[in-house]
Amino acid sequence: MENPAYKVIGKSIPRVDAIAKVTGTARYPGDLSMPGMLHMKIRFAERPHARILKIDTSRAEAYPGVVAVFTAKDVPVNEYGLQQPDQPVLCGPGSDKPGADVVRFVGDQVALVVAETEEAAAAACKLIDIEYEDLPVVTDPREAMKPGAPLIHPERGDTNVCVHYKIRKGDISEGFAQADILVEGEYQLPFQEHAYLQPEAGLAYVDEEGRIVVQVAGQWTHTDQKQIAHALGLPLEKVRVIYPAIGGAFGGREDMSVQIVLALAAWKLNRPVKIVWSRRESIIGHGKRHPMYVRARWGATREGKLVAAETEVIADAGAYLYTTNKVLGNATVVHTGPYFIPHVKADVYGVYTNNLPTCAFRGFGAPQALFIAEMQMSKLAEKLGMDPVELRLKNALREGDTLAVGTTPPDPISISKVIQAAAERFGWEQRKRELSQQPPNATLRRGIGFACGFKNVGFSFGYQENCWARIELHGAEEIERVVLHHAGAEVGQGTHTVMVQMAAEALGVPVEKVTLITHDTHNMGNAGSVSASRMTFMAGNAIRGAAEMALRKWKDEERPAIGEYTYLAPKTTPFTPETGYSMPNFAYAYAAQAVEVEVDTETGQVRIVRVVAADDVGQAINPKLVEGQVEGAIVQAEGYALLENFIMKDGYVLTDQLSTYLIPTVLDAPEKVETVIVQVPDPRGPWGARGVGELPYLPLTPAVLAAIHDATGVWMHAFPVTPERLWQALQATRNP
Repeated sequence: MENPAYKVIGKSIPRVDAIAKVTGTARYPGDLSMPGMLHMKIRFAERPHARILKIDTSRAEAYPGVVAVFTAKDVPVNEYGLQQPDQPVLCGPGSDKPGADVVRFVGDQVALVVAETEEAAAAACKLIDIEYEDLPVVTDPREAMKPGAPLIHPERGDTNVCVHYKIRKGDISEGFAQADILVEGEYQLPFQEHAYLQPEAGLAYVDEEGRIVVQVAGQWTHTDQKQIAHALGLPLEKVRVIYPAIGGAFGGREDMSVQIVLALAAWKLNRPVKIVWSRRESIIGHGKRHPMYVRARWGATREGKLVAAETEVIADAGAYLYTTNKVLGNATVVHTGPYFIPHVKADVYGVYTNNLPTCAFRGFGAPQALFIAEMQMSKLAEKLGMDPVELRLKNALREGDTLAVGTTPPDPISISKVIQAAAERFGWEQRKRELSQQPPNATLRRGIGFACGFKNVGFSFGYQENCWARIELHGAEEIERVVLHHAGAEVGQGTHTVMVQMAAEALGVPVEKVTLITHDTHNMGNAGSVSASRMTFMAGNAIRGAAEMALRKWKDEERPAIGEYTYLAPKTTPFTPETGYSMPNFAYAYAAQAVEVEVDTETGQVRIVRVVAADDVGQAINPKLVEGQVEGAIVQAEGYALLENFIMKDGYVLTDQLSTYLIPTVLDAPEKVETVIVQVPDPRGPWGARGVGELPYLPLTPAVLAAIHDATGVWMHAFPVTPERLWQALQATRNP
């Protein structure tokens, strides 16, 4: 029923939010205000592990301008958590939640001060007197998982291990017996800070219908609503969540930060309440990418066929679960890379510590897991004397091959296509020959590296993926106006533009006729989270279904014609506990990158000269937006590989400002980034589309480290590869 006169899929139309963002009229949470608005500040624990014996708020309450101070006793149901409610809203005595009197990391929230001005709230916060009993601190997950280690959550059992996944595919002993070549590696993977352009902020108030309205930046309006309502002991319909413009998310805004405490204060005081976190509060108070300690042993035949892989991963979950179980589930699926390996053994652990909680971050466990796989592949290629691209193509997944979880990935499997596309655009063979002619004693050395990977699209492991949309068609004889209702968040990636394009395409109307109403739990069904590279895939199918229903009603002369549709994705299954056997995902997307770096061997400075990124997006709904996602992901991944040295010591954050935690600037970006859009349609995706948001992040770090090795002969097993770290490694090779 689509009208071929209006084909907008595949066209790079301007973003629907472009004018508002470039003119500065877009309103972010920190821009919001209301008459009679109060200001909130939070007293953080500022210590990694302690029991709160007493809180005296009298001096804070007496401070001029202070309206109220709230502590744990004021929270009706003092718990929350995206996967399990293991975190108190406020830590301290007076709550009926077991263990709520204990702070478990420096960013635990202890008390709220609400005042007429932000300055008064900040000053009064410092006047709260808290008596602590310090408890033993454990910050290394390897130590935390040992018997007898101090327990972070004794009320939840006798171990700090919160996640343990197993893979037992084939017979690992038989696999290694078939191997002619073995490669072992130990790797240490770091924290990473999300560094949102706008730190956590929001405004809450009670509307005319008695609902608590919370305006914040997030990724899943309906889950925010659910957690707020649970903590306040209220029915869902008494809470409304609205997202203004969102200044970056990258997975981190899936977990709560200011949502519940804003709602609590506005509800208790019946006045609007606003908060804006400082950069330091954002860094210490919210989740980070999971650090991991890894041991890997892989085997191949002399012809280059992979036969066995054995891996142990110990991930730092930090103080609370957040999404550790899901992140590590994803890591377990992809830790053997996009390759067929007949014999696999893996143990993947998530462990509570007194570090900052760790959470979703672009790639959701895949960057760490694929780093393991791609480093092992690069080392195997060197040991076999085989070209790294050739080795990858020889082992790349094909139809009928099984993953580490023992099942075949859904078709189409396009990993070979993206490997070939990246290598060809880069001119891999020619550049390899050219660099072989470098003077052996040159101070500035060039090197090239290659890596690839894959990642799920959509939620996994038995969750029934779903997404809702509603379309209204207005007009008399012809469709004059389209109203699309969809609660999916726009976190900067252009998803709202893509939604408008997909609605216009499905209805056969110009995009100018489509009005999008979104970012709101009121009168909207659940869209799911903007994460897991899922929103284009899921929203597109929901929009297409709603459009078909509305067009049928329009044909029957129903005016306005309204179609409402919930798309249900194909079913998936969880891990079998002892073997990991599962059909964990209904779709995957594939990526490959070739990288050239220049290394100053006297200083350890690394400069990324060129990146060629090939990504199979199925169908590029808006090619320019795809290019933007690729380029942004590569710069963010460059920070992970080379710059962003997040340091915690004894549970305290030493890099708690952007002056000490360095993220890439325009001066650090690679000199040249080339995007190769591969389009192998996914039959389940809308117009064949897969997801792209996380995909180009995945291969960069192992490709960069392989290129550094190519330039210097040094394998780095920990990153970021700061100049100091690389210089020390170079010195060690010169003075063994």
